[in-house]
Amino acid sequence: MRIPDAKVALSTASVYPESTATAFEIAARLGYDGIEVMVWTDPVSQDIEALRRLSDYHGVPILAVHAPCLLITQRVWSTDPWTKLQRARNAAEKLGASTVVVHPPFRWQRNYARDFVRGVWQMENETDVRFAVENMYPWRYRDREMLAYAPDWDPTKDDYRHFTVDLSHTSTARSDALHMVDRMGDRLAHIHLADGNGSNKDEHLVPGRGKQPCAELLERLAATGYDGHIVIEVNTRRALSAAEREADLAEALAFTRLHLASPNSVYGS
Repeated sequence: MRIPDAKVALSTASVYPESTATAFEIAARLGYDGIEVMVWTDPVSQDIEALRRLSDYHGVPILAVHAPCLLITQRVWSTDPWTKLQRARNAAEKLGASTVVVHPPFRWQRNYARDFVRGVWQMENETDVRFAVENMYPWRYRDREMLAYAPDWDPTKDDYRHFTVDLSHTSTARSDALHMVDRMGDRLAHIHLADGNGSNKDEHLVPGRGKQPCAELLERLAATGYDGHIVIEVNTRRALSAAEREADLAEALAFTRLHLASPNSVYGS
């Protein structure tokens, strides 16, 4: 069996509306290799020392920090987007995380969007932490489409050193995930693994429950020796109990490990 060195991490967003601390507990119990911290309104997610204590207590390393780029986090870690990225980089450095995940700017953040590509390159030149820019999607209402991100929701149209691919976002964008991965090439540094059925809403289904090529992507990673991080970022808000939420996250982890273990007979030795 060919099993790459890629670590499988749990995004703290996957346990919402439970807390950041709960994500560490579940990751440790289920055997995840690490955590991606989604920095949002939970005070613990913003507190480097609290995160360090959780990581040490549960024996679960923090592999990535997701900068606060969502609409609900516009005031988290400052209202200035560059300050947010600087603080995310500082958190990653202090916590031993290798990657900061960042979304493209919203179109109304005009100055930030204008300098974004150059600014991300400059920030990467100042650290060993990777800034992996994530694919997003057009916003749709009925038959109308609004381009909410700049320079573009598809980061492969611009020159970044590292990329994150999110398969729930490719589903919402109705774009071809594997073609996007091909365009990213060896700059693909980070994966948000989730599924979707092409809804206008960003679904973040458990892998295998939608129409995205989750299994095919994992098998391709196994074949190519991918050594970045694979982060389970799914929506468990509809879980009726803590046990149901944990079962979903266990299923997602099992799916990922199964498809990373690709037979040599298929992919070669």
